[in-house]
Amino acid sequence: DAMSTRSNTSTSGCLTGAVAGFSRMFILFAWIARPLAFDAAFGGWIMPCLGFMFLPFTTLMYLILVQGVGRVDGLDYLWLGLAVVLDIASVGAAGAANRDKLPASVPGSTAPPAAPPPAAGA
Repeated sequence: DAMSTRSNTSTSGCLTGAVAGFSRMFILFAWIARPLAFDAAFGGWIMPCLGFMFLPFTTLMYLILVQGVGRVDGLDYLWLGLAVVLDIASVGAAGAANRDKLPASVPGSTAPPAAPPPAAGA
């Protein structure tokens, strides 16, 4: 049976979760430690919450870039662009890593492994 020959080889444990959630944890700790910096950068709580959920690296980069100056200009846009690319890449990598967990009827899923051909002499 095809399911019995398939094995789960993921042995990364909690480290993967910690690395994947680093930006979100950093945003949360920074918000707790420096709420005035968040208010100065975003002017409310809605944008940081949306950034926490959808674009954590971009939110974190924006918070770092706006500190002291109060605006984004010049090469700061390059850093924000790299953060957006990093956010999109992390979502794409998570999707690619979990393609085999999708049902076969979902577009983009990987097909289950084919059964080995029968032996020639059997």
